[in-house]
Amino acid sequence: MAEARGPVRTKAELALIGRGEALAPTEAQRSALQVLADEGLPSRRVEAWHYTDLRLLLGRQSEAHGGAAPKGEQNYLTPFLPNSVVVELGRVLAENDVAPGVSVRHSAQSAPYDQVVNHLDRSFDTVRTLNVALGASTSRIEISAGIGPETAVELRPAPAGGGSHAASDVVVQGGARATLVERAPAGAFGDVSSSVHRLEIGDGSEVLWVILQEKGADETHLGQLNVTLGADSRLKLFVFNGGGAVVRQEVHAETVGEGADIQIRGVNLLQDGQHIDVTTTLNHNVAHTTSTEIFRNVVFGGHGVFQGMIRVAKGAQKTDARLACNTLLLSDDGDFSAKPELEIFADDVQCGHGATAGEINADHLFYLMSRGIPEAPARALLIKAFLDEVVEDLEHEAAVEALEARIDEWLGRTR
Repeated sequence: MAEARGPVRTKAELALIGRGEALAPTEAQRSALQVLADEGLPSRRVEAWHYTDLRLLLGRQSEAHGGAAPKGEQNYLTPFLPNSVVVELGRVLAENDVAPGVSVRHSAQSAPYDQVVNHLDRSFDTVRTLNVALGASTSRIEISAGIGPETAVELRPAPAGGGSHAASDVVVQGGARATLVERAPAGAFGDVSSSVHRLEIGDGSEVLWVILQEKGADETHLGQLNVTLGADSRLKLFVFNGGGAVVRQEVHAETVGEGADIQIRGVNLLQDGQHIDVTTTLNHNVAHTTSTEIFRNVVFGGHGVFQGMIRVAKGAQKTDARLACNTLLLSDDGDFSAKPELEIFADDVQCGHGATAGEINADHLFYLMSRGIPEAPARALLIKAFLDEVVEDLEHEAAVEALEARIDEWLGRTR
């Protein structure tokens, strides 16, 4: 086992290191395992993880599950969208054209965990370090302008005992239109999983990327999406968190060409026993770029976190960037922490941020009940309307229908 040179490691930290060492690690894995052994998991003393004390949370999960998670495999998954091309990450061995305009091949390159995308983290990137240490195998996916707009590419982790760990480099060539769905499905009891994806959007391209996280109520998932946008490119990103015990989803986007546009929408659904953290950084590095980020949260219990940073570099004039986090608190047993931030180093920009939290509007509820709708269905209708407002911004009929079905199913379980 890698020798720790820092504080004494918890049982959860030692279990993670043991899992990595049991995989006959490569040199990159051994290096990442040593970092994990030396530095451990982040606590609230690390600013980027202030609201998500991973060392404490994983320790509680480990105690609740009696140590290492039993082995298991994911259930067969129906594609989220029709006409989907499924890519099972981690099992790509040779170059393969999975559809016209879509090629997949294995890449020996690991996620660069020594490059920090969130400057509030430590001298290494926590999510990437765990992803590499636990054996993620990278797949490189190239999408050309030849792909049809009706075809979606669905990225799934390969099933694995103790948790799946996926990584991909996705390159969307200039002028292409692409729809991608990133799945984080339920695994085995007590699994710890991770995913690190890099998305490069070429000049003039448009991408819809949907993150669908539906882990089991006793699982941990750490995800990270890193995006660069070329000139006149467009990203529509939707984040759906509908499961998991401990979840951290990071999104880091960077504009490298003028005219780039980032549209992020998200829904976080929380019940008792859950901790869900969404942390984003939108970096506007060149002039004439735009971004809009809106998250809607429904809290019946547990603890939710949103950390959203907009950074506007010096010289990135005419930037128009806004973010909002809106929360419905529907139980005294739940809470939500929101931290929207702006860092602006240009003087000709339009930027704004905000966060709200409250209960269901009593007047709206009374109106529905006065029309003969019982209280429970009336509350569900108001919650659904609150969430559907951001779902419908996708302007993708199949994706909207599928997400609304997920929301209906979740609300049906919480009534």
